[in-house]
Amino acid sequence: MTSNSIVTEYGLDALSALLHEAARQKGFWDGEYTNDKIGNKLALVHSEVTEVLEAIRKSKGSEHIVEEIADILIRVLDVYAAMRNEEQVIHSLDEILENKINKNKERPRLHGNLF
Repeated sequence: MTSNSIVTEYGLDALSALLHEAARQKGFWDGEYTNDKIGNKLALVHSEVTEVLEAIRKSKGSEHIVEEIADILIRVLDVYAAMRNEEQVIHSLDEILENKINKNKERPRLHGNLF
């Protein structure tokens, strides 16, 4: 089964749980769960965004750019699953994302911003 079928068949909640379990098995979540640890993991998301920008600026090609974007998604979903496991968040990403997409469809051009 490819990751595309995991997302479409099971959703982001299930995918995030799989990614988080893999990260735990590789030792990325050893020790106590803390808000500082979550903060550090979110800072790593930022570093992945910077890597996308660097790949674009250095013309590293489509595959490298998309690989860095995949890293962003993996890190974000991993953090989300960790927060769900700790019941720091209780809402489903699948449901909230669908609601947000529908809400954004109804918003004005540029979501009402003048820039």
